[in-house]
Amino acid sequence: MEKHRLNERRTTPSRSDQSLLEDLLELVAALDRRVPRLEREGEREIARDAQGLRRQALKRIAELERSVSVPAGRSVPRG
Repeated sequence: MEKHRLNERRTTPSRSDQSLLEDLLELVAALDRRVPRLEREGEREIARDAQGLRRQALKRIAELERSVSVPAGRSVPRG
């Protein structure tokens, strides 16, 4: 019984797929707006990490789109 209560405490409320999809679309848009400053130290690594994050976000967006319709006026950036 105690073990069951511990599991309940660790459970976090799940976000709706629609909410997650909207946040991922915003993340991709923000990453697309970011202009790398390659003259700064560490910027190449940051740009590389951002590109990887964008790829992961687009993959998750594609998964979510199969179960959720995209709100009007929102488009999914590809590339």
